[in-house]
Amino acid sequence: PARYFDTKTTEPISFFLSSLEELLSWQPDSNDEFNVSAVPLAKRQPPLHSKRPRTLVCHDMRGGYLEDRFIQGSATRNPYVFYHWRYIDIFVYFSHHTVTIPPVCWTNAAHRNGVPVLGTFITEWTDGERLCEAFLAGGEEAYRAVSEQLARIAQHYHFDGWLVNLENILSAAAVGNLPPFLRHLTAQVHSAVPGGLVIWYDSILQSGTLKWQNELNEENRVFFDACDGLFTNYNWKEEHLQRTRALAGPRNTDVYVGVDVFARGDVIGGGFDTDKSLRLIRQHGLSAAIFAPGWVYEHLGEENFLHNQNKFWALLAEYLPTHSICTLPLATSFSLGMGTSRFLAGKEEEAGPWYDLSAQEIQPLYPEREGKLSTSCCLQDAWSGGSSLRVQGTIPAGEERVAIRLFSLQMPAPPKVFLTLLYKLEGSHPDEFAVSLELTTSDSGTCHEGNVTSLPEPNGRHHPRFLPAPPPSLAKLLAACDRGSHGWTSRCYELELQDCSLRDLSLLVSRQQPRPQELPFTCLLGEVRVLDAASAAAAPPQVQSLAASQLWWQ
Repeated sequence: PARYFDTKTTEPISFFLSSLEELLSWQPDSNDEFNVSAVPLAKRQPPLHSKRPRTLVCHDMRGGYLEDRFIQGSATRNPYVFYHWRYIDIFVYFSHHTVTIPPVCWTNAAHRNGVPVLGTFITEWTDGERLCEAFLAGGEEAYRAVSEQLARIAQHYHFDGWLVNLENILSAAAVGNLPPFLRHLTAQVHSAVPGGLVIWYDSILQSGTLKWQNELNEENRVFFDACDGLFTNYNWKEEHLQRTRALAGPRNTDVYVGVDVFARGDVIGGGFDTDKSLRLIRQHGLSAAIFAPGWVYEHLGEENFLHNQNKFWALLAEYLPTHSICTLPLATSFSLGMGTSRFLAGKEEEAGPWYDLSAQEIQPLYPEREGKLSTSCCLQDAWSGGSSLRVQGTIPAGEERVAIRLFSLQMPAPPKVFLTLLYKLEGSHPDEFAVSLELTTSDSGTCHEGNVTSLPEPNGRHHPRFLPAPPPSLAKLLAACDRGSHGWTSRCYELELQDCSLRDLSLLVSRQQPRPQELPFTCLLGEVRVLDAASAAAAPPQVQSLAASQLWWQ
């Protein structure tokens, strides 16, 4: 069927629903199994419901369902990718189709990095008016059928809820049923999807008039009270934020103040001035909804996209609280889910562009310090997948080393940790540098490294012991501890800890010889792993009842 398979190539594709009839007649279908996300939502700290201000990203690009609709990837050159997951809380996939089901590749990539994904339920113009009349103006049976179907769809495809965006006028009968519809939808989503969310877009007033308020006020509060959050329109000024904060009370972080990166209309700042909007939003303790950050790709062009993407998010980093990983194992080769080649064990296996966000790996923090440090993606060389992480910086004059924070962690440390690192130094004098990993622990008075008689580390910085060969139980997993290939260096380490909490994983770049002048370096990271020794040594569970379906031989 054309909904599930591309008519030209027969490849499975992601799809949307275009009408109320399609929504109400939707059923799970064996043809759409490709669209079910296979990646559970990773845990992270702090959890979504903590009281700190959140960041929502609303992805709206050229109508949606572009190359990202190909579930098994495509040979796209210079595709759009997003990878600053550590800095955001919620990802919304937006299009102007009535029921926007997020393409499964986005759900997979977001979930792997701990970010929930929302689809969009939208009605607009006179068609939208008719659609709303059809399900809202009647009795509760009609709107309950819609909310039950929306919850079933999120549950079936394993995404996390809905942005509800009704942008048309409503009759008195329809608007009267809108709050109970939102309450029912929210309850249904909460029971069908653990941690599910329903967010309302600021458009309709309680009278049924279509009039964007750019704030939470008495005219739209009834809808905010009926669901998990309000996404405001974009044309606000500081007084709107003050009134919103006062009215939201303890639910201040459930208001997502809209920021249009394209800066349409009368806005505080978009583009590379988006930080001006964010600064004000955070001053008032509110959450932010960043709309169409694909501006860096659509407006500034595809050629320099990765550079502009890093610049855009680095400018906002001050206002984006980051998230910590809270489970082991942590293993990543930093692949963005795209590339100009495919690499395996440091060797180029296949040249040519590819794009598959489902293959994106866990993404690190992307620290930037003006002129001192930059982290970016390197497509020209990788250990595995399509890219490695390029870390460029300078060891300052008079200092021996520099630590580059890759991941924030928040979990009790297991008694013994194994770490592995694959790296490559670029430049004419790679022998001037030593590269290793550093783990920091949060300062608990009882935290010890090694045996009980040793003193607690005063600053909680641990430099794991280098292992020239892997322990026999892990020989398979850690195969090449001091044997890289194709110019990559491989290293294994171990660290024994007692009563500690893990806090940061950093890359340590040190000088081999003390010298007075500053020393610039460029290091590619191909893979990093942090393993709990006990569970790494345990035999992996055997796979049960394997079945294959939807085979297409060519």
